[in-house]
Amino acid sequence: MSTELVINSTEKEVRIALLKDRDLVEYHLESEEAKYTVGDLYLGVVKKVVPGLNAAFIDVGYEKDAFLHYLDLGPNFRSLMKYTKAVNSGKEVPAKLNNFQFEPEIDKLGKVAQVLTKGQQVLVQVSKEPISTKGPRLSCEISLAGRYIVLVPFSNTVSVSRKIADAEERKRLKRLITSIKPQNFGVIIRTVAKGREVAELDRDLRDLLEKWDKAQKALKTAKPAQKVLGELGRASALVRDMMNESFDSIVLDNEGLYEEIRSYIQQIAPDKEKIVRLHNTKNRLFEVKGIERQLKSLFGKSVSLPGGGYLIIEHTEALHVIDVNSGNKSTQEANQEATALNVNLQTVKEVARQLRLRDMGGIIVVDFIDMKNPENRRKVFEEMKKEMAQDKAKSVVLPLSKFGLMQITRQRVRPELNIKTGEVCPTCKGTGKISASIMVADAIESNVDYIFTKQNEESITLVVHPYLYAYFTHGWYSIRMKWFFQYKRWVKIEKDTSLSLTTFFLKNSQGEKVEVL
Repeated sequence: MSTELVINSTEKEVRIALLKDRDLVEYHLESEEAKYTVGDLYLGVVKKVVPGLNAAFIDVGYEKDAFLHYLDLGPNFRSLMKYTKAVNSGKEVPAKLNNFQFEPEIDKLGKVAQVLTKGQQVLVQVSKEPISTKGPRLSCEISLAGRYIVLVPFSNTVSVSRKIADAEERKRLKRLITSIKPQNFGVIIRTVAKGREVAELDRDLRDLLEKWDKAQKALKTAKPAQKVLGELGRASALVRDMMNESFDSIVLDNEGLYEEIRSYIQQIAPDKEKIVRLHNTKNRLFEVKGIERQLKSLFGKSVSLPGGGYLIIEHTEALHVIDVNSGNKSTQEANQEATALNVNLQTVKEVARQLRLRDMGGIIVVDFIDMKNPENRRKVFEEMKKEMAQDKAKSVVLPLSKFGLMQITRQRVRPELNIKTGEVCPTCKGTGKISASIMVADAIESNVDYIFTKQNEESITLVVHPYLYAYFTHGWYSIRMKWFFQYKRWVKIEKDTSLSLTTFFLKNSQGEKVEVL
């Protein structure tokens, strides 16, 4: 499977698309206005302590105060506070923490008022970006992510990703990291560290220690509610998290960002430098890669499935609802139960893709087509668990209920991504909206294929707007000529100026309208 990262940059935003076998599976939008990113460190100020919530609201410069729960303080919170106060007051404190004397751990069942007071300064890390009307969510368990490991100051624990199942490999990695990590720093070994040698792990560890040193220097002069250390940009963070053997190419259309990414890859994986390419032709990068078309078709309220079914995706303040429909083409199976199972299994992959693509989090309810056989419901459940296991966000999948409903919870750390796929109607001059016009040609081709291959019509007539007529007939080897060679039948195309750009219909040899999608 080929994996490609495509990055389009403008003055106001950076658009990042992850393609697998040319299909869009992840899409990220990094705006210049988005100032709060997961992983950023701030010197926050306690604005309010709320005993009823066992939490505090922290000023980190956002319009809404950020939320910090007692359980997110971490056991060594007192040690972090001691260190922060010492560094910010100008005292000489070693960045490596070798001789740093830890304070007693806080009580797991304690109260926030016992450790935080109004006006107190505290070093915090963004764990969830601002969503809707809520401010950022914070944590005091500081962690710095590298390519192979995550560095955790004020801890001595070494843990290994659960996704590394091999017991011998887990022991090997734990032994290597324990031998090279400095005192008073914990380490989480990431899944991609599997099979790596000590030199690679040591280089990653040294890079993270330098990052911590940089944070300490910034903390010395930091003002209240000021950023101390910024996480990598979304593009660099994706490269860091996804760089592996199957990563084939990274294509960018901005020279400055190209140099930044190339320099970063030289640092973390010098052998992969050649996969970074600069797109410098006149054609727009997302158009060339077919991403614009996929964005239009994948972010609407209705999403088509390969077998003829479709999804309806609705969003509410409390949860997301996905309704599965079989459409009018899922008739190949012998009975209704087989049809339902086939459509539901096809749906599972697309649902998992949509959750990842739109970064939908919280509670998701999927209304599958009803199946009476418990074994079929189990198959759909197992398939969904398998697909969701590939998602980096944590999730929980529950079995289908007797009503055919599946409940999924997915970790939400960023606002859900929504892209407007409607366009102003050229016929009604903006008083209404239609589905994206870029998809009309695809719909026509799909219908022509269905009529010739499934309904076995000898000849058809396509009636379209003059613009679409020109599109299908332009040039000697036009799309209509391609149809002729493919189906060995001629498609007559007629112009009708009364039709809107996105309206069309098909007639058979008797002049009767053919009912299709």
